[in-house]
This record gives sequence, C-alpha cells and structure tokens, in this order.
Amino acid sequence: MATQLADTQATELDDFRAEVQQFIADNFDPALKGTYSALSAVEGPTEENAAQAKWREAMGAKGWGTPTWPAEYGGGGLSKAQNKVLQQELGKAGAYNPIGGMGVMMFGPTLLEFGNEAQKKEHIPPICRGEVRWCQGYSEPNAGSDLANLQTMAEDKGDHYLVNGQKTWTSGGQWADKCFAIVRTDRSDKHKGISFILIDMDSPGVDVRPIQMISGSSPFCETFFDDVKVPKENLVGEEGQGWTIGKRLLQHERTNISGGGAMARLMGASLADVAKTYLGEDEQGRVADPIIRDKIASFEMRWNAFMLTARRAVEESKAEGGVSEISSALKKLGTKLGQERSELMIEIAGMQGLGWEGEGFSEKELKETRGWLFGKATTIYGGSTEIQNNIIAKRVLGMLDHQ
Repeated sequence: MATQLADTQATELDDFRAEVQQFIADNFDPALKGTYSALSAVEGPTEENAAQAKWREAMGAKGWGTPTWPAEYGGGGLSKAQNKVLQQELGKAGAYNPIGGMGVMMFGPTLLEFGNEAQKKEHIPPICRGEVRWCQGYSEPNAGSDLANLQTMAEDKGDHYLVNGQKTWTSGGQWADKCFAIVRTDRSDKHKGISFILIDMDSPGVDVRPIQMISGSSPFCETFFDDVKVPKENLVGEEGQGWTIGKRLLQHERTNISGGGAMARLMGASLADVAKTYLGEDEQGRVADPIIRDKIASFEMRWNAFMLTARRAVEESKAEGGVSEISSALKKLGTKLGQERSELMIEIAGMQGLGWEGEGFSEKELKETRGWLFGKATTIYGGSTEIQNNIIAKRVLGMLDHQ
C-alpha cells in the first residue's frame, strides 16, 4: 500500500513538472533570462516591456509568484513538494519570480496570520498578482534600535484614526501604494500601546521625502503624517496588539534578508565564471589566480552550507507554525556573507570594480559597485547585527540578563 501511494505521488509530481515546463515555455521569453537586477528592489519601478508584463501576469494568474499561499486568496496553493518542483524548473529555465516586494516578503504572510477575512480578501490577491506596492512604517528618528519608543500617534476619532508623526528609512515609500505601520494608540504603556494599521500612501497629509544613499540611489525615505485619516477597518488585529504583530513581521523580513528568501536571488553569476572573465584560466581550466581561487572556494563552501542550513531552519519553523527567532541568526550570518561576496567581486574585477560613471565601465560593473556600497546597509536595516545578537542570546541560546 505504501509503495502504491509513493508511486501515485511520484506520478502526480511528474505530471505537475510537465505542467510547469509547458507553462514556462508558453509564457517566459528566453530573452528575459539573466535580466533580473540585484538592485531592482531599490532602484524603483521601471516600465515593463511586453514580455515582462506577460510573464508577471501569467505568474500572478497562476498564483505561482506566491506558490504556497492559500489558493482562496490568489496564491498557488501548492504543496511543499510541488513548490520544490516549481523552483527547480524556474531555475533550469533561468526564469525569475516577477512577483515580489514587501507585500510578498513581509506583509502578506503576516496578514494571513493576523488579518481578518475581509482584510485578507482585499489585500492578499493584489499582492499575489504583483499589482500593488507596499512599504514599511516602522523606524522613527528616535525609535530605531529601540523601536518600541515610537511616537507616531493614531488618535481615535470614532470611525477613523487621525495619524500624526514621522517615520524614517521607509524603503520605497516614494513608489508605494500602501504602507503597513506600527503606531501608538496609547501613551500609557510602551509596548501595549502600539497598534498595527494600514495607510494609503495617497491619503491627504502623507509627505514622502527620499534620502540619497552613498550608493547613489534613494531607496529610503522620510515619511511625514499630518492629520492623516485612516479608517478603523485598517486596524490589523486589536488595538495594543501591534508590538506582537510587528515583531512577527520582522521575523519574516529577517528570514528574507538573510538568505532564506530573497537574498539567494542576489547572488547572481558564479564567482568562478566572473573571475575567469577578468583573470583568465590556467591549463586545467581553473581561475588563474590561485589566491582568488582559494577565496572563491572558501566562500562558496560557507555560502552553500549556510543556504542548506537556512532552508532547513525555514522549513522546520514553518512546520512548527511559521518563522521563529532563528530568523535573527539567519539574518546575522546571511547579510555578512552577502557583504563578503560583494567585496570579493570588487577584488576580482580590480580597477574595473571601482567604476562610478563614465566610459570604460560596463553597466553591469557600475551596478556591482553600487550594489557593494548599498550592501553595507544590510547588516543595519531589518534590525542591526547588534540587535540580532541580543535576540539570539536571549531567545535562541536562553541566556538571561543578570542584575
């Protein structure tokens, strides 16, 4: 009986694999292979060409951009085994997932857990189709590492809240349609006075001011709220539950920043292939420079070991009901490895890896330089490395403060 069941499941997966292969053949233009930019998340929206639009719409219609989300809300409804097949076939075809952003990485999973039915039906399907951009309203000028010190106030006005205050480091705020934010609804309690609300970015009183970074891009913003009206139905969970919901969302963010999610896509081309382009090959077909060759081998071993660990940790967390504090360990190591890779890319390219503008540098080389500089922020945003160390010590290792 067990053998028969296993054979049936294998046949179903084979049929699903064939379906995926046909879907990719019908909808993914091979010319799009390799066009995913590691900086696309911070460079802002660009106008889609016909092939890009077709691919996004097809993936959105299938729900395969969010493959394991419930089908009733527009997700793929795939099993773990089916999702593995989907990712394998996308990888073989060089096809990227066109459905992403903060709605997928952070807000969607959180809303599926804490939102009411009306909120799920309103907000999840557009995320699954890649039709709406979300931004995050968390940090404030005096509430960064001590996030619970936030002062943006949502005053109860009966049928709506009146929001006043300021957020900073609002990633993509100038391009976003909506914002998920934690605000204060009660000043008498630092943590229990925080609530989680949703704000339309085109509401009167919302003012977004981009901040230019050292990389030359302006992905982060200051966001000001001046008597912004927010309907009561935009409250997620209950008043005072915002700190709990907000921390849960941060676990999703850290997992994706680390390598358990989006960071894996940022790795791009093989380091060895890049090194051979710049440094040539020896008679055995290896990278010619033995020192660089050793550094690449060391990095690849540690990165692949990390990715296997991250995958296992994420799967174990999901089996136990979702992400957990292990996301802090993944974030801490994954972002550091990402920075190390960028630095190694610069070393491989030599002077060609230090271009900023002008002739003599390819567009890819200029993007690598900017990516290297932007990557310095990854160990800060989403909770700095120091904050992750505290969480790991207290909640993973079980170490307690001693008075």
